[in-house]
Amino acid sequence: MIICRTPFRVSFFGGGTDYPGWYREHGGQVLSTAIDKYCYITLRYLPPFFEHRIRAVYSKIEQCQVIDEIKHPAIRETLRFMNFDRNVEIHHDGDLPARSGMGSSSSFTVGLLHALYALKGLMPSKEQLARESIIIEQEYIKETVGSQDQCAAAYGGFNHIIFHKDGEIEVRPLTLSATRLGELSDHLMLFYTGIMRTASDVAQTYVENLGAKELLLRQMHTMVDDGIKIVQSNRCICGFGELLNEAWTAKRNLSANISNGVVDEYYERARENGAIGGKLIGAGGGGFLMLFVPPSARDRVREALSELLHVPFQFNRHGSQIIFYEPQPEDFRLAERDRKRRDIQGFRELGSIKDKA
Repeated sequence: MIICRTPFRVSFFGGGTDYPGWYREHGGQVLSTAIDKYCYITLRYLPPFFEHRIRAVYSKIEQCQVIDEIKHPAIRETLRFMNFDRNVEIHHDGDLPARSGMGSSSSFTVGLLHALYALKGLMPSKEQLARESIIIEQEYIKETVGSQDQCAAAYGGFNHIIFHKDGEIEVRPLTLSATRLGELSDHLMLFYTGIMRTASDVAQTYVENLGAKELLLRQMHTMVDDGIKIVQSNRCICGFGELLNEAWTAKRNLSANISNGVVDEYYERARENGAIGGKLIGAGGGGFLMLFVPPSARDRVREALSELLHVPFQFNRHGSQIIFYEPQPEDFRLAERDRKRRDIQGFRELGSIKDKA
C-alpha cells in the first residue's frame, strides 16, 4: 500500500508565459508557491480475485479490465506512460475541489506518477516527476496546460521557475527569511468563488494566438522580476499587493474568459474594504480568488465576502511525498498470470443459477 501526498499551488506572477508555445520562442518565468492543501493518492496492487483488473475511485468509480477502458484521462495516460500491466487499485482524495484553479489536475498527475514509481520500488527525482508529468499532460492527454503546475507540485516551496527556449526548466527556490515569508503569508487571503471551470477550456481561448498578446506577456514576464525584488528587499510588502493588482489587470486583457461580472464584483468589493490587490488563481474564469490584504483589513474583507468560503493556508516546503509505504506481504503476479490464461467464470448471484438436477 502506498499513500502519496502532493501539494496544490498558488501562482503570483508570470502565468501564461509557461505555455510551451510561448516559452520555446521567447522564454518564460513564473513566481509561485506550493501550499498546505493536498491531493492524496492511495495505491495498491489489486489482488486478482475480482472481476475487474483496475479499480479507480475519485468523484466516480471505474472498474475496468484494460487501460483503454479507463475514462479518467490522467489515470489512463499515466498508467500507459508507465507501461503498467499489473492489477491496480487507485483512490483519490483532495483537500480542495477539482476544477478550481489550484493546479489540482497536475497535482493529481504528479501524485499518481510518484505513487506508481513507489509501488514498483523506485524513487524518482523531483525533476523527473515534473518533467514526466508535463509530458503526460501535454503529449499523452493533449491538454492545453502550461508547465508551471507540475513543477510546483513536484518540488514544493516558494520558487522562481524559469522556462528556457530549449525546453529546459529551472526551479530556483527563493531565498527569504522566515520573517519576510511569514509577512507575505499574513497578507494573503484565499476565497472559493464556487465557480467551477476546466482550466484548459479557459486557456484555449488565448494560448492558440499568444503571439498577438506579446506585449502583455512580456509585461507579465517582467512582473516576476519585480515581485522577486519586492519580497527580497526591505521595502513595504504592500508593493507586492499593488503589483498583483497590476498583473490581474494585465491578465484580464488576454481573454474575455479570464474573468466575469461575478468575479469582478467580488474583487471590487474586497478592494473597497481594504484589499490592495489579488487575482483568480490559475487560468481564470472562476475557482479561487486570492487577495492581498493588510492584517488590519482582514476582518472587513471577510465580512464583505461573507457568502464565499474562506480557506486559510500556509506555504508548503516539501513537494510531493510518499507518506506511507508498506509492501504487500504477498506477490500476486503468479496468480495474475494464471488468471490471464484461463476463461474464469463471471461472478453471479445465487438466484440466477438454474437447477441443473
